Order: sequence, then C-alpha cells, then structure tokens
Amino acid sequence: MRALGKTRRTGRTIGVGPAAAALAAALVVAAPAVAAPAQDTARTPHWALKDSGTDARFRGLSAVSRDTAWVAGSKGTVLRTVDGGAHWRNVSPPGAGDLEFRDVEAFDARRAVVLAIGEGEASRVYRTEDGGSTWTESFRNTDARAFYDCLTFLDRRHGLAVSDPVDGRFRILSTSDGGRSWRVLPADGMPAAQDGEAGFAASGQCLVGAGPRDVWLATGGGATARVLHSADRGLTWTAADTPVPAGDPARGVFALAFRDRAHGLAVGGDYRADQASPQAAATTPDGGRTWTTADRPPPAYRSGVTWLPHSRGSALAVGPTGTDLTTDGGRTWRGLDTGSFDTVDCTADLGCWAAGEKGRIARLER
Repeated sequence: MRALGKTRRTGRTIGVGPAAAALAAALVVAAPAVAAPAQDTARTPHWALKDSGTDARFRGLSAVSRDTAWVAGSKGTVLRTVDGGAHWRNVSPPGAGDLEFRDVEAFDARRAVVLAIGEGEASRVYRTEDGGSTWTESFRNTDARAFYDCLTFLDRRHGLAVSDPVDGRFRILSTSDGGRSWRVLPADGMPAAQDGEAGFAASGQCLVGAGPRDVWLATGGGATARVLHSADRGLTWTAADTPVPAGDPARGVFALAFRDRAHGLAVGGDYRADQASPQAAATTPDGGRTWTTADRPPPAYRSGVTWLPHSRGSALAVGPTGTDLTTDGGRTWRGLDTGSFDTVDCTADLGCWAAGEKGRIARLER
C-alpha cells in the first residue's frame, strides 16, 4: 500500500508438544512483568537483541530454525545468519540499494526469495540458491498501475505475490517452480475491491498460506477491513468482512497467521503513532469465513503476528510499541515487551525471531 512508508509462512500444521507448552507457560509468567527491570532475564523468556551491523528497517523476516534466519529491508538490504544471530552476513543483491525489500521467504540456509515493493518497476522478485552469494531477478513489474505488497510460499514450488488492485481487483502473481518464473493469474476469480482498498507492505504477512492450496489476503483502506481466501492457490477468492477498524488509508488488517486451514489470527489497527487502535485483533475458527473481535486486544497497532510452534492457543503479535502474547487462541492478549518490532516468525524447533526499525533483530531466549 502506497500510504505505508512474514511460522515461515508456508502454512505448516501445528500440534502440541511438551517443549512448546513449557515455552508458552514461561511466557505467561513473563508477560505481566513488562515493567520489572530487576527480572531475571536469564531464566525468563525475552527478546535478546542481535547486532545486525546496520540501521536498515527490516519488515521482511523468514525464520528457518533457531540458528538460521533471513531478514530483508530498506536500502536494498538482505541479511542472513546461520549461527543464531551471533553474526549476520550482508547478502544484499548487487545494485539493489534503491529498492525497498518488504518480504523474504526462505526454504533453508541457501535458498530464498525476496520481494521489493513499489510502483511500476520498483516491484521486483529476486531468488538465490547459494545463500545470497548470487541473485537472479525472476520478476520485474512493468505495469505502472501495480504495486506489490507481500509474498508467500505454500511449499517449495508454489508461491504467490499480491499487488494492490489493478482495474478494480487485487492482482495475483504465481510461481510453480520455486520462484524461478512468475505469471499473473486471471482476475476473473477475484472479487471487486472496495474504493481505496489495498494491502499493507508492513511485515510480509498480508498474504499467508496453510497447507498446499489455501491462502489468505489481508486488506485495509476501504470501508471495511477484509480477509480474502482462496482454496485453489489463488485462482478463485471469497471475501469476508472483519471487525478490525478501517475506513482510512492508514487502518485495516496488517498481518495474518493461520495454524491450520481453520484457525487464524488477524492484527492491525491504525499505523499512525498519534491514533488509537481499538479492536486491533480478531480471530476466525472457520478458515476466514467469519471473524470475531478479541475480547482483550493488543493496546495499540500491531503489524506482525505468528503462532508459537506446536501450540494450539499461543501466539505473538508485534508492533512499534511492543510485543503481546495470547495463550487462548487470540481471544485475549497481554503485554510481553515494549521494544519496537515490525515482524515476527517462529520455527518448529522453537526458534522465534523478530525484526524492525534501526536494524533491530532479536531471538526469543530462555
């Protein structure tokens, strides 16, 4: 979205395990103690900042494991770590310094796809197969009306990217070869967009998937904030209204997370710092057909959200004013940390990462 200015999000099904249950329980204990500086952070789960060596703003994040993660951000910056954040290698594509990378989807330590956003040719997709030593530009937008916001992969071959509406409908870009080539899907199966409706390139999570075929798209800016759902990899879509406030270019749903085909979370609000964000979170039990406002939502705008691994009820949401935790599937949220982050992602081996402004990158530590 022009006014604003990523679970590796491949939709793995999440079960319950004892390690994850212990992590969630520890987070519950930690959450009320945000203002307690004397707290023993060596034993309490907390965000441990990692030195990124840059002041770029990272809105793109793809966590591969507790050791390996990729971030993508402003000034054409892409970083990768393979040692838990102790060291970050600058693997930015050559000549990309003027681009805004807002999403990255990594398959492992060597293969990743990044999305640059913007009008016309500023929207591009790059792919690497050697850990960022070399990059191939696999898509460059040539339609001045298009503005790509987010990218997601359903598996190692099938991925989608979404542009703000062109000719009154969101435009979907598709790949079936791991991002090596892309094609624009027909618009016939896409519902008409509302006046002013668009996506938010805020965290790489306005387009997310679960399983091999299901994908969801979050919107804002229109009269209502909506979530669109496709069960056939982007060919046809249905739209559902959410209770998250909209009606302004700065308001709507900014991020989604689905732990399976049915259970999803939506977070957002108004990204302007001087504006309140009531009802900034919602849940769905039916794959996005209906949405319910959280009984106790986060206290402010949130741009990123992720389920804790192996948990049916625990998730983290992040934004410029802090991190919040839910342990009841998104019905109630409580503060966990007050540091600024734009995006958050967790992996199956209990690796949770967050990234944001001024080069901030952190891993959840116990």
